[in-house]
Amino acid sequence: MGNDVVMVDEIPFPQQITTAKPLSLLGYGITDIEIHFLQIKFTAIGVYLEPEIVGHLQQWKGKPGNVVAEDDDFFEALISAPVEKYLRIVVIKEIKGSQYGVQLESSVRDRLAADDKYEDEEEAALEKVVEFFQSKYLKKDSIITFHFPATSGTAEIAFSTEGKEDSKIKVENANVVETIKKWYLGGTRGVSPSTITSLANTLSAELSK
Repeated sequence: MGNDVVMVDEIPFPQQITTAKPLSLLGYGITDIEIHFLQIKFTAIGVYLEPEIVGHLQQWKGKPGNVVAEDDDFFEALISAPVEKYLRIVVIKEIKGSQYGVQLESSVRDRLAADDKYEDEEEAALEKVVEFFQSKYLKKDSIITFHFPATSGTAEIAFSTEGKEDSKIKVENANVVETIKKWYLGGTRGVSPSTITSLANTLSAELSK
């Protein structure tokens, strides 16, 4: 196993996964908050992308990771590049699925509203996602995955936890799908700064090869 796994806060992430084609782990991190100087970690995140992503980011060639991490245009280009993307999220601190669903909903809704893209269709699509998580219990080591195919504006969200059958839902509203990507991959506004820094450093290194 040695080199085939990256440890993210003591949680193993395979360096490669295969969906329609092999995807590489190009960024990882955690979501956390600090309360009274105590760090509370919620999830570990792995971002898997087609290695071809580098071809879509050539204008940042030669830029160091710390510069790229602050450049939201870079992450816009990453999000809109027509390559497959896959997010693997492992629960560190257990919470109710409804809490996770509400976090996702409010973040996605606020961003869509700010861009004037929150209509009835978006509301209905988001409602389905919230309902999907409503009945789940995200105990430690449960896994949530978001699979974004290369070209269609759809996403498949899956949830697996010990002792229960995996469940899946498909999101077919392109605006909602795009905004979920932005929640996790949206540069300085992303939910996990450590993941954004990691992605920036890895891709900056790949671009300078």
